[in-house]
Amino acid sequence: MLDVLEIGSGELVLRIGLAVLLGALIGVDREIDAQPAGFRTHVLVCLGAALFALISANAFDPFVAVRATTNVQVDVTRVASQVVVGIGFLGGGAIIQQGATVRGLTTAASMWVTAAIGLAVGLGFYLGAVAVTVATLATLVGFRYVREYIRRHFARQTETVTIRLRAGADPSEVVDLLHDRRDISVRSLQIDRDAAANRFEITAGLKSEVGVRIDPLVGRLAARADVENVSLGEM
Repeated sequence: MLDVLEIGSGELVLRIGLAVLLGALIGVDREIDAQPAGFRTHVLVCLGAALFALISANAFDPFVAVRATTNVQVDVTRVASQVVVGIGFLGGGAIIQQGATVRGLTTAASMWVTAAIGLAVGLGFYLGAVAVTVATLATLVGFRYVREYIRRHFARQTETVTIRLRAGADPSEVVDLLHDRRDISVRSLQIDRDAAANRFEITAGLKSEVGVRIDPLVGRLAARADVENVSLGEM
């Protein structure tokens, strides 16, 4: 079997571990800011980039040939580069925007990492492929709890709250309640009136400070006698 690595196993694991750490650090920052591409997405992107770099730097030496010694010139780096470009289109198809919500980013990142793993296996870079597979599974499964902990204790929560008032109710009191919290800001506000039923519907985009939950405010709104229905959806 071809020896496709010049670095040792310890160095390889160290590089992969560092990629996880650095990607996680950036991901935590994005997660706290409630960005769609958050903790796990950044770890996966960093892992994929690290593996592509390892492949490009270390995996192609057995294929290098001097033109004077052979008429056959093999440039396998073209394959790797085309996979990197092509997987972007495939990953883009997994990203779905529903209103203000973007879904599928982690799926797109996992597809990108999977492409890197496939390249590594195809070149006989077995240790790197197995190590990144394990790291990817740990990211998708194990880091899910880390993500929830970050969101619960440190993240800025962004939600869209829709409040349907009872017939004849005055919306001004509910609007005042939305602006009453200093640690929760109103980013957008829309009031629709159903003239036939003489009722109002208020749609507000809310963003909290770090570690502050919007749910208690929603509970206060739902408990009001002039509120008929409250629905909550992530922005």
